[in-house]
Amino acid sequence: MSEDWHKFQKLTQAEEYFDFFGLPYDQKVVSVNRLHILKKFSQSIQEIDENYTDLSSEDRLNKYCEALQKAYQVFLESTPQEQKLFKVFKQKPKNVVTLTEITSD
Repeated sequence: MSEDWHKFQKLTQAEEYFDFFGLPYDQKVVSVNRLHILKKFSQSIQEIDENYTDLSSEDRLNKYCEALQKAYQVFLESTPQEQKLFKVFKQKPKNVVTLTEITSD
């Protein structure tokens, strides 16, 4: 395994991932969407690991870099509520009637 691979495995913060890959980012976007970006990035890493089992560590890191770029881009164009990555956004609120459920007779 490469030295970069070992460095990557020690990263934990969103900003560390962006800095590691040399990707520009808006701190405000990352601050507001940190967990969502990391969740999307994590899902992409899992897909890469499952679908590209024969990649070298360098090629794998390149795919991860692309995945982080895409995860960040999603939240430049969308909201966490629209992406529904976390259970809380998938559940319908209890004891709430939405405007679309109200009909006039």
